[in-house]
Parts: sequence; C-alpha cells; structure tokens
Amino acid sequence: MDLTRRQAAAGLAAMAVAIRPPGAWAQQKVFKIGVVYDYTGPLAGGGSALHALGAKIIIDHFIAQGGVEGYKIEAIYADAQSKPEVAINESVRLIEQEKVDMLLGFFSSAQCVPVAARIEQLRKYMWITTCIASTVLENRNLRFVFRPQPAGRQFGEASTDFVAAYAKEKFGKDPKDTNVAIIYEDGAYGVDVSRGNEEGAKRNGLKVVLKEGYSATAPDLSALVTKLRRARPDVILHTGYNPDITLFLRQAREGGLRFRALIGHGAGYGVPDKLREALGQDVVGFFNVDPISIWLANQASLAPGLADMVRSIGEAYDKAQPGTGVRSAHVGMAASNTYLFFTQVLPRAIRQYGGIDAEALRKASVDIDLPEGGTMLGFGARFNADGPMAGQNARAFPVIVEYTADGTDVVWPRSQAKRPPTLPLPAGNPYALR
Repeated sequence: MDLTRRQAAAGLAAMAVAIRPPGAWAQQKVFKIGVVYDYTGPLAGGGSALHALGAKIIIDHFIAQGGVEGYKIEAIYADAQSKPEVAINESVRLIEQEKVDMLLGFFSSAQCVPVAARIEQLRKYMWITTCIASTVLENRNLRFVFRPQPAGRQFGEASTDFVAAYAKEKFGKDPKDTNVAIIYEDGAYGVDVSRGNEEGAKRNGLKVVLKEGYSATAPDLSALVTKLRRARPDVILHTGYNPDITLFLRQAREGGLRFRALIGHGAGYGVPDKLREALGQDVVGFFNVDPISIWLANQASLAPGLADMVRSIGEAYDKAQPGTGVRSAHVGMAASNTYLFFTQVLPRAIRQYGGIDAEALRKASVDIDLPEGGTMLGFGARFNADGPMAGQNARAFPVIVEYTADGTDVVWPRSQAKRPPTLPLPAGNPYALR
C-alpha cells in the first residue's frame, strides 16, 4: 500500500499527498527547495553528511510520489563546507539566484545563528533539521524560522538529570558528592549545551569541578586532559564534533584519565561507526544524548503509517551506504524532521493558505498539533508562534543511549528505556576509574 493510501486509511487527512502521473509533470507548479548541509570539511564526518542523506531520502521519496498537492518538488543542494560564511553565502545564492521557495537543512548551530537572521531579513522560510543551540531561536522573535529538534539546553539538562537519578544507586554517592566536568567545543552548539549542563547540575545539586571550552579545530587537547586529571571528575559531560572527540579520547587514554562515566551530546557522539572505527570497543559503556534513533523508537507508539516509513528509510539508508554497522540516529533524525515538513507543513500551506510563500508556510507551521508519537522520533509537534523560543517545537525531547558491544540501547528517560544503564564504566574499559 503506497504512502497516500496508508495515510488516508489512517484518517490522517492533513498528511495526504497529491500524486500526478508522469504525463502531468508539465502542468504542475514547481516548489523549489534549497538544501544546505556540510558535505566537506570536519562537520561532514561529524554528522552533517548523514543528516544530508536522511533529508535526501525523504525528498527523493516525495519526488518519486509525484510531488505534493499538485506541486512538483525540485531540490537544489549546496555545500556549506563546514564554514558559517559559506553557509550564509550559499543560502543567499539559493534564494536570490536559484529562486528557491525555502531553505531546509543546516547541521551546525554556528551556521544557523547568522543564516537564520539573514533569511529572516529576506522574508524567506527556513526549516532547520538539526542545529540544536537555543541561541538559534532564543529571544530573536523570528517569524519564518522553525526547528522540530529539541533545543541544546534540553540535551545538557537531560544528562545531569540522568546522573543525579543514578548517583546513589550506581556510584554510591549523593548527587552533592558527585563530581562532574563539563567540556565543550566553544561554538554556539557547545556553549548552549554546556549552559544546560551547568543549569541542570545546579538544579540537581551536582558538584561541577571543571567547566572548559575549546576550539573544535584544536590540534592538541592534552592540556585539557591534564586539567581533568587534576579535577578528578566522576562523570565527564562532553559536547563536540569530530575529529575533536576522537582526539580528546585518544589523548585522555594516553594521559591516563579515568572516570566513572562519559556522556556525549549528539553531533560526533551520534555517529557510532566513526567512533568505533577510531576507538574500537573502548566506546562500550559511553552514553549519548540525542533524539531517539527512529530504529530504536517504540514502533507501536507511533502514528499509523510511520512505522512503515521507518522501514523504508532504513532500506534506503542501507542501499546508499551498504555495510553500515549501526544505523546512525543522524540519518533518521533528518529524515523524520524533513518528513514532518512535507506531510504537515507544505500540504497545509497549499490547501489552507493558498500557496508556498513564506507567510503561508509560517501559518501552516504554527497550526501543527501532533501528540507524542506523531513523529518518527517519538515526540509530537507543536511550534511556538511567539515568545522567547518562537519557532521551537515545544513537544520535542532527547533520550540517552548507551553504546554496547554491537549497537546502542535507550537507557533514559525511564519511560523510554530498554534497560537500566551500565554504571560505572565496566572494569575492563581503559577509561574506567580503578
């Protein structure tokens, strides 16, 4: 049963997609979408290329379906090259020269902050699939920029809630006696998550023994390792991309750094194959905060039709990257967020608001009202129309997964957990505190 029939059978009229036979292409209107990710540079390997794949899988799906509500879909892809200035220039080029109707994508928060401001000036619509920093939206009163992802501060708070909940049971310490170190790349993404870490630690009574940022392009992090050895944290809360994550962990091992737990926050920690390739089984027992992988979500809890889409995306992923060991959450994340746009925003803008201009897309976005289970990521969708976080999906939330010998398991929050976490680090792990 094809996508439209499944959705009609489920009564999801808002998600209906109009299909045209090949002979009708000439009669169709065109919806041009500019897609911006990092296909080169360090951010590509840190997760951006995987997000780009997830978005493309969904765009190709709707192209193959014949378009949406009588509009043919035309995608123009651009490489931000892991540079904010290139992201800005490419975004403006897509709007002014390629005449795209909207922009979709963006991985780095350091890019999203300036790009969002520029797009708002141009009165165009921007749908962010990643870029978790709160500062992308916070107190900016943006009208045409929307993000279905949870915000970075939620990532930081989730990890501290997790530590506080298990400190006594797993470490034999009260939260107030549990030492945490907060380390982060010093761009918009890392700074925002670290703020969430700090606020969450204070709220939970955890003791912050070190908080320090570093450049994601730093060639040497041995000084940071030395500071951590002196601070003696029980738990390290780390926000980074890659190769900085790999560099830090290699130098930490060489420098004899030991701890009870390490929790990463998306980006480079959300690329299992790359971490395992660099560090092997040393990553077993580490944790990562991210929206749930669509392949780990409780399929029975999802809205009708979404489980079938999850399977289809997985098949497309395997075809595009055969031999993948563990399907990265990044691909499913971008796929789910892109699918949300094509099934909830675009058809509603055309049907209810008469077109595809930025105002119609904005109105359609703030109309979305999906309960938990309404997206492939398990959370719902309801966007703030105004206020300090205008454009943010207020129903998004992250989970925490643990790296296992052959995959990942959800361990937090307890309502989503497959099993309790392995804490502290197993004795055989080279980073384990002895």
